[in-house]
This record gives sequence, C-alpha cells and structure tokens, in this order.
Amino acid sequence: MIIYDEIYGEFEVDGVLEELILSKPVQRLKGIHQGGASYLVKEEWDETRFSHSVGVMLLIRKLGGSIEEQIAGLLHDVSHTAFSHVIDFVFENKEEDYHEKIYSTVVENSEIPNILMKHGYHYEDLLLDDTKWTLLEQPAPELCADRVDYTLRDMYAYGNITLEEVNRFLDNLVVVEGKMYLQNIENAEWFVKTYYKEVIDFFMDPLNIYGYDILAKALKRSLEKNIINLDDFLGTDEDVIKKIKLSEDQDVLQFMRRLHFNVKVKEDRQHYDIHRKNKVRMIDPSIYMNGGLIPSSELSVSVRNMGRAAYEKANRGMYVKIISN
Repeated sequence: MIIYDEIYGEFEVDGVLEELILSKPVQRLKGIHQGGASYLVKEEWDETRFSHSVGVMLLIRKLGGSIEEQIAGLLHDVSHTAFSHVIDFVFENKEEDYHEKIYSTVVENSEIPNILMKHGYHYEDLLLDDTKWTLLEQPAPELCADRVDYTLRDMYAYGNITLEEVNRFLDNLVVVEGKMYLQNIENAEWFVKTYYKEVIDFFMDPLNIYGYDILAKALKRSLEKNIINLDDFLGTDEDVIKKIKLSEDQDVLQFMRRLHFNVKVKEDRQHYDIHRKNKVRMIDPSIYMNGGLIPSSELSVSVRNMGRAAYEKANRGMYVKIISN
C-alpha cells in the first residue's frame, strides 16, 4: 500500500499496518470528524480521525519508531465516538477522555486482536499501556506524536501555517531516549504559537463553541428520548445524524436545524448566550542543548507570555453571543 500524506509525504505500508489500516475499526475513523461539531458549522473544518491516526503512525515512523509503536499510534484513537469530543460535553466530562475509558472494550470487541495475533502480536502488550510508547504519548507540556500531528494537520489544513514551516519544524526534531525534542528556541517559539492557534484560537473559536454546545444538547436530548443509544456512537457521525433525522422528533430536530454554514456568532463577555470552557491544554517543549534538556519557557520571554495568555483565556472560557442561527 502506498500512502500519500499531505504533511509527511509518500510512504509504503505493508503487512500488519496495511491490514490494520484496511480494518473496519480504522476505516470507521474516516467518518469521525476531528473537530467534533465543527464541520457542521464551517465546511472547511473537515479533518478526520482517520487522517490524524495515519499521520501519527507516519510521524512515529519518520522519527525511527518501531513497528510496534507505529501500530499503537495508528490505533490510539480507534475508540473515538461519533463527533469525537462532543460526547464529553454531553456527559459534562471535564477531562475529555471518554474515548480513553472505553478504549480496551472497543479494541477487544473488534477484529484488531485477531489481526495482531495473526502477525505475532498480543493486543494487550501493544495497546493497553501507552506509557511504553514515548514517541506516541507524553504528558503535557512536552511534545509527542499525537499532540504534534493534530496541531500541524489542523493548522495546515485550515491555512494557518505553510508546508515549508512544517518541514522546517519536523527537520528540527530530535529523538533522545525515545522522546522527541527540539534543537533551537526559534522552532520552539513557532510551535508554541502554532499550538495555541489550535487549542485556543481554533478549539475556542466562538463558532466552534456554538457548534459543540448545540450538538451536545441535541445528542443529550436524543439519548434521553431513546432516539439513539451509546452503541450508536461507535458508528460514524453521519450514522448518528441519520438516525436522529429518521426519528422525526421535532424537539431534537430543532437543535439540528441550528447547525449550518450560515450561523453568525461573536465573542461578547457582556451579553452572551453561551459560556463554555474546554480542557486546559498547555505546551512548553524542552530544547535539547549541550547534552541536556531546557524548557523553552526558560529561554524565551515569548513562550512565557504566550503560555500565560493561553492559560488565562482557557480558564476564562469563551463567551458567545448568537447573532443569527
């Protein structure tokens, strides 16, 4: 299989990785939008969990990660429900980790264990303890393949950064004891700025906040009325929307009709209709210099200022005034 990725380029994939990519659990991710409700209110916001999952796998490969870690990277989001993190707002789950709580169950009830066994792997060894995969996952505020890929992928797709900038950043990554770091403060400052464009400017865009709020209300009401059930969230976004529409329940459909491309909203802290806080996400990548690690915030006033501003805005949340919907 030849994969062409808009971020990392062309790669040949075969064996267990090819079979996993073609499996139903991974293919389902083509129908799960990365931004949850975002694609319902802005057509361009259409990145999927599939492209991100393959991207994480390719980034791990690019950095010299093992086949086993590439497998873990490819499958790390396989339990994401329809509309991604919107489910966390339905259940008011502030940690935004519902998909992690159901991960082992989703994997065990899929074809993934058999595919891995066929190639000599045990899913328990590869998938149920991500602490061993130090390229794939690292606690914030450090870099990891998951955090780097969704930032680069979204911000490139939505026109905030160029491929030249992406490649310059990727060329500056270095792996030390299985973890990724940067080699100069300029690239750290660029990534910190880009990351906050993602988790603050994009995640907390008033239009995004509006979409999440309205869709979460529609889904919550649909669950209460038994129009949908939790198992339906293991389908695709469109599967769930279709089931809601077929119900012809006007109460729920009234919410769904408010999700379209002509919605007009703005930030307004005085006269607002929605106030929403997201999980606080911070970044402070370490720089590998002279055989040691230094947090970029210790080397850059800019990084410190960006972090302070992002923290304040994340804790304040977004106040959204609906102009027309």
